[in-house]
Amino acid sequence: MRLSESAPAKINLTLHVTGKRADGYHLLDSLVVFAGIGDRLHAEPADGLSLRVNGPFAAGLDGESDNLVLRAAQALADAAGIPPNAALVLEKNLPVASGIGGGSADAAAALRLLSRLWAVTLDPRAMFGLAERLGADVPVCLAGQPTRMRGVGERLDPPPTMPDYGLVLVNPGIALSTADVFRARRSDFSQEADLPAGWDSAASMAAELRGLTNDLQTPAIALRPVIGDVLAALTARPGCLLARMSGSGATCFGLFPDPDHAMREAAFLAREGWWIWGGGMASA
Repeated sequence: MRLSESAPAKINLTLHVTGKRADGYHLLDSLVVFAGIGDRLHAEPADGLSLRVNGPFAAGLDGESDNLVLRAAQALADAAGIPPNAALVLEKNLPVASGIGGGSADAAAALRLLSRLWAVTLDPRAMFGLAERLGADVPVCLAGQPTRMRGVGERLDPPPTMPDYGLVLVNPGIALSTADVFRARRSDFSQEADLPAGWDSAASMAAELRGLTNDLQTPAIALRPVIGDVLAALTARPGCLLARMSGSGATCFGLFPDPDHAMREAAFLAREGWWIWGGGMASA
């Protein structure tokens, strides 16, 4: 029996840094969506726990002995009181350390997938607790649907009603440390976003989002100026309604009127060393 689970890319349409706790963790307010591209995790029964990584970005995880997928598997097995017996294969299709939640999405996929493989049914609060302990982005990735995320990732609320739209994702071929970006940040804390009940078109959504920010974009550009080049290239494409960096970068997105438009424009953005994808959102 071999089971599979998708780990779609997490995109921060907005990201306000609203404060900092005494323990050093930053407080955030972010509108999160999931793109129709991601990693994929496979699992089958085995004696013991193992992980093999393949795919175009497998090399980025070479030598990583503390992979989040393995940590998620062990945490779930411990919570269920069972041995962690599974052979896991991760198809790494997303750039590593790129601001689109690759590792967090993979860990969330492991929790969902191994719950099925091992026939484990945890109380939703217990499962959420596992995700929260694995990392700030793992709870929202476990939910895997458009969400307003606040606090240190533990406050998840329904987002505004969203229209159909498309995204182009572009990574300039560089990894960027989240910790480095936060250290480079010099601006004051932002207020939480004032979001409407919903939007009736991609254009109206983009117009509203332009009044909000990703507070990590400016320090990320200071560390890696090529991010500014990516944003300029996206902004120059016909039909681009909004261009912004996701998460702590370096992946940026362009918001387009529909998925077909995004797919067409992605083809025009090809650059040597750039990773580019265009399309719609992940299926619910």
